Amino acid sequence: MSLFIPPDGYSRIKVVKSFEELVTTPFGGGVNALCWQRELTGDFGEVVERLAASDDDGITTLDEERLQGLPVSAAGKAAVEVLVADLRLLRERGLAPVLDCIHGYPRDEEPGVVRTDVYSFHADSAPVEADTYLCTYHGATSEGLRNEEAQRRVDIPETRAALLREFGGEDDESFREYLNENCYDLHYAAAPQARPFQFGLRNLWRIAVEYPGSPVPPCVHRAPETVAGEAARLLLIS
Repeated sequence: MSLFIPPDGYSRIKVVKSFEELVTTPFGGGVNALCWQRELTGDFGEVVERLAASDDDGITTLDEERLQGLPVSAAGKAAVEVLVADLRLLRERGLAPVLDCIHGYPRDEEPGVVRTDVYSFHADSAPVEADTYLCTYHGATSEGLRNEEAQRRVDIPETRAALLREFGGEDDESFREYLNENCYDLHYAAAPQARPFQFGLRNLWRIAVEYPGSPVPPCVHRAPETVAGEAARLLLIS
């Protein structure tokens, strides 16, 4: 387990004590991230090792049948029971959780002016009210950045000018649509003195998404950089 301790001044994060509090607490007052800290038993590393023995590098999506069919020890079985329980818990709330074993995410082959892969600080977006839930059980954890320490890359003069040249038009509504269609307006740069925070292992998070009418700004976050030889991530996201 890796408890999350909010750094001083991170008023955008609230730690909750139960799943019910996690799903029912409204975002507001600037708070755009909720963290349910948990003490979980089980050997999640063994689950990853069993999967790594048969999978190629990349992302493997796991369902309950495959999890329960893994040849694991008692400690590994305890971890499987936690994973299955979490999947069911979120489904019962009408959500669509996905559990992935991640060796590495695809990267932008030609990053261009603005990098748009998940290794870049970004915000999730939706056309209607929505939240993102995520939990890392094993491996490197997601990293967050409070909004006061982040700037949209499209608002940086030099970057916007380069994107405008790439667009080949005027800085008007058509250009803004171009930024949106390519997700350029969802990616952020960290301020020089920014203090990113780690989401921590086994903690279940609910973070704000950018959507029309949201009462708070979206939570800025990114996936950890993949390092050759490091253990794969076991990530639940919905």
